[in-house]
Amino acid sequence: MSLYQKLTKVMTDRDVESYAALFHEDAEIIFHKSGSKFTKSEWTTMVVDMMGNPKFFNDLSRSRCVYENDDILVSHEFMSYPDDTKEAVMLVAMKKDGQIIRMETGATPL
Repeated sequence: MSLYQKLTKVMTDRDVESYAALFHEDAEIIFHKSGSKFTKSEWTTMVVDMMGNPKFFNDLSRSRCVYENDDILVSHEFMSYPDDTKEAVMLVAMKKDGQIIRMETGATPL
């Protein structure tokens, strides 16, 4: 199963533990929109809150994998948030040992 397929499954299932397992212990998460940077631990704490809120979701009918190989995943996501905003999100995830070692996102408000 590809990393994109695994991410899609854990997001659909809202399975935080399995989601976190997809990230390398030394992972760095970067939001270009805000300039924020997070460690795996910081990001996992945020994900618990996000996945626990039914108003947070990824519109999987519109999202897609742009490209994936052993080193990188590029996807385009359509996200909805608890404050009723929506964004198109470009996600680039660099891989190490089959896990995400660095994830960067760029978002455009819809």
